[in-house]
Amino acid sequence: MTKNEHNVPETGEPFDLLTTVEYGGCSAKLPASKLAELLDGIPMLKDSNVMVDVSTHDDAGVYRLDDRTALIVTTDFFPPVCSDPFEFGQIAAANSLSDVYAMGGRPLLALNLNMFPAGKIPLGVLREILLGGQSKINEAGALTMGGHTIDDWPPKYGLAVVGTVEPDRLVTNSGARAGQRLILTKPLGNGVIVAARRLGMASGEVYQNALDQMKLLNRVGAEVMRKYGVAGATDITGFGLMGHAASMADASGVSMRIEASALPVLAGARELVGEGCIPGAAFRNLEHVRGRVEFGCDADSRMLALDAQTSGGLLMAVDADKAGAALAELRDSGLHPQAAVIGEVTSRGEKSICLV
Repeated sequence: MTKNEHNVPETGEPFDLLTTVEYGGCSAKLPASKLAELLDGIPMLKDSNVMVDVSTHDDAGVYRLDDRTALIVTTDFFPPVCSDPFEFGQIAAANSLSDVYAMGGRPLLALNLNMFPAGKIPLGVLREILLGGQSKINEAGALTMGGHTIDDWPPKYGLAVVGTVEPDRLVTNSGARAGQRLILTKPLGNGVIVAARRLGMASGEVYQNALDQMKLLNRVGAEVMRKYGVAGATDITGFGLMGHAASMADASGVSMRIEASALPVLAGARELVGEGCIPGAAFRNLEHVRGRVEFGCDADSRMLALDAQTSGGLLMAVDADKAGAALAELRDSGLHPQAAVIGEVTSRGEKSICLV
């Protein structure tokens, strides 16, 4: 929805948030290889009720309360990925909530995380960011419990989220099994399009379509996973399809064969890549998966599969006999018309991913 549809009051002169950043959204993440080095060897307490921790690089942590309920705990925030503060709040909140959906859960509680330079940008801009974020928290049916704000440049926003899931219906990135089909719920290319917009290469229509996909909650995807007994999934964000798929394959002890021709792509993104608009994050993601991915496709498809996504879709491993029905339900929702079967899970081979 738009700001006006939520009856949001105007808060002064428009302020273009993209003027504050070079890298925004999930492309601002630390490189995955650097993050792995950073975490290596840090001592952490163990507990038998911890169902998922940092060891598998999953979307969130999970703690079992009892046989019926487990808590999903996650956080995410980043610098602006678009110009409009309200839309930025929507995208950042949808991205934060996505980790709960990726594990088959339901968002319960949220805390706002705000880093905002009050002396450089009108405070009304922060209000619009928060209003945008709250619209998505409300849509998810979660409760806002407070938050924390510091003065910082450039501005950043996101959420800490607690969700719930039944322990026996938990979805993890280690749950994929050979023979399953891979479904991707959202099209790729939003990193390319945001970079192109900054360079004046993307039309307003192409740009707005990308923003609308980033604002879309992954709630329907989570509902489909619960209905069809999916046990293995992840959401596609800053490390691109290849980075997140490789982590899922490694955690599950399998390999994946993905068809480049089957990848859903946002309108205009492939043409922009062909014109040379390739964000730096795609090359960082290539370094991260080098040696784990076999590329047997054209160069443009390769870069789209490496493109850092902000609030991307779910990649789910679905039993072959259920994949058709799951895909039809995603498309019939009207929210995921480009959802597609993009490949299959295979027994473990030399590479984690084969993109052909």
